[in-house]
Amino acid sequence: MHTKNKTVAAWLALLGGPLGLHRFYLKGLGDTLGWLYPLPTALGLWGVERLQSLGQDDKLSWLLIPLLGFTVASTCLTAIVYALTDRARWNARYSTSAESGAGNTNGLTITAIVVSLLVGAGSLMASLAFSFQHYFEYQVEEARKISQ
Repeated sequence: MHTKNKTVAAWLALLGGPLGLHRFYLKGLGDTLGWLYPLPTALGLWGVERLQSLGQDDKLSWLLIPLLGFTVASTCLTAIVYALTDRARWNARYSTSAESGAGNTNGLTITAIVVSLLVGAGSLMASLAFSFQHYFEYQVEEARKISQ
């Protein structure tokens, strides 16, 4: 087992989390869950592309775009969890030595927490707002059809 740095893992979760880079860093390329991360990311990006080309009336994009937002939010949460893991627990899990400096917290680790909180909360709230807005617009349209 190779020593894995907590700060690097947090930043990989923040910047490359939707592609599973943090999982590959910590568990290797054989990690099945790491290979599943790009799927909702790609579907969400496809939803964004559909929204741009077909407009806001495309119902499939209403379902696909939140996948991207929720994936980004979950990987930001993962980055926060990694960064807040105490040194002893991190070293026991990802280091060859209990006294390794890989589990230390430094300024870059704290910055990863702050940026992850901002990006994660923003993407979660944007995804929820997008989903609820389109859901209620759909409900109003269906009610209008029934009333006519």
